[in-house]
Amino acid sequence: MKITSSRDSFDYSAIDPDTLEPADTSLFVQAVPGGFERRVANGPVKLPRALREGDTSDKPVTRQQRRERSQKHSVLFDAPGPKAMARIRVANAITVVLAVAVLALIVWRFAHPPMGENQLSWKLWEPALNARAWLSFYIPGALSTLAAAAVSIVGAVVFGFVFALGRLSQVAIIRWVSSVIIEFCRAVPVLLFMIFFWRVYAALGLSDMAAFWAVVTGLVLYNGSVVTELIRSGVGNLPLGQAEAATALGMSHMRSLMSIEIPQAVIASMPALVAQLVVVLKDTALGSIISYADLLQRSRQLGALYFNSLQTLFVAAVFYFVLCYWLTRWAQRIPEKMQSKTSGVARSRAIQPEAILDPDNITAQETASRERPFGGVPSDIPDHYHGSNAVRTRKWEGKHRHEQLKEQEHEIARERHEDRRAERDYNAQHNAHRS
Repeated sequence: MKITSSRDSFDYSAIDPDTLEPADTSLFVQAVPGGFERRVANGPVKLPRALREGDTSDKPVTRQQRRERSQKHSVLFDAPGPKAMARIRVANAITVVLAVAVLALIVWRFAHPPMGENQLSWKLWEPALNARAWLSFYIPGALSTLAAAAVSIVGAVVFGFVFALGRLSQVAIIRWVSSVIIEFCRAVPVLLFMIFFWRVYAALGLSDMAAFWAVVTGLVLYNGSVVTELIRSGVGNLPLGQAEAATALGMSHMRSLMSIEIPQAVIASMPALVAQLVVVLKDTALGSIISYADLLQRSRQLGALYFNSLQTLFVAAVFYFVLCYWLTRWAQRIPEKMQSKTSGVARSRAIQPEAILDPDNITAQETASRERPFGGVPSDIPDHYHGSNAVRTRKWEGKHRHEQLKEQEHEIARERHEDRRAERDYNAQHNAHRS
């Protein structure tokens, strides 16, 4: 016996028969305000909790009610009761009060430091916020930071794609060399790369741009290796059917990676890639150690000039926050645009008369809904690929049809030649017979 409510279903075969009396053969269910009850000969017996809490009303369930029910019936934890909710509210209030008290203590300490001047005085903040500070220090430093970050991001993406192909190559030596390079770049600290290449470029005579290219090289090597691993892991997480379908279509391993697997892996790994781009922007601050005039280095120079390093570094921190937030918001739109460009075209299938009673006749439906090339010649190859990342079967199909037409022309020409030769032989025999 199975009882079904608007939310749950309960199978009575799961009830232990030892809990029922042998005479209790007539069972029926009655709806009560608290849920359902199973009544037997000896009296009401409560049903399990999943059925007792079923919704017996016929009113539509809203999304908020569905979310509350899913949270209430979560298997991870029980929903807090009134006392627990009261304790949670008290704990939240205490936490807010403590946070405000700590913030007030910090502000008071800045205003009354044990040594030095009041850090909140306008005399220290004015040199950090005037026009000279912005035009001579903050803006040039921000432009240097963005320049290094932009070149590093492009280089890291190119580096990551190239070595991802190497890591996924079927040639053992290429795969082994790529793995060694990637693991080395991931293991060595970025600052060590910067210091090393700073010395190398200075020795090569690039003293003017040595710091810039050292920062770029260090960021490209480290972050490019991270991008490589993100792409490789994204390809590894794809279903095996993607590569198998590409192989069935006659695609090579490299073309399968470039056309099918890597584009999907990039979309799947986009959140991690965006986070890595933010890391590139923040890691440019390491260039200040090798005297690269980025935003941090310019802020330190301004602070050393007016003895207000706390104020200038605070402005630099706000600047970094704005840049990283803008980069994150901009990069979050990339997956949406890529998905909109790679999604398939939704179109209704035209049903041929002979396919009306056969819903599984996909080939006939697809042929009827598609434009026929070559003067209306029906295609033998159903095309089910419509996305920009899909295999371009149109070109392949056209080539296949062209080869078929050429073979038909050769066959017709051969038949005409045989007919003419047969006609000549017949005329020759006829003339010989008349003579």
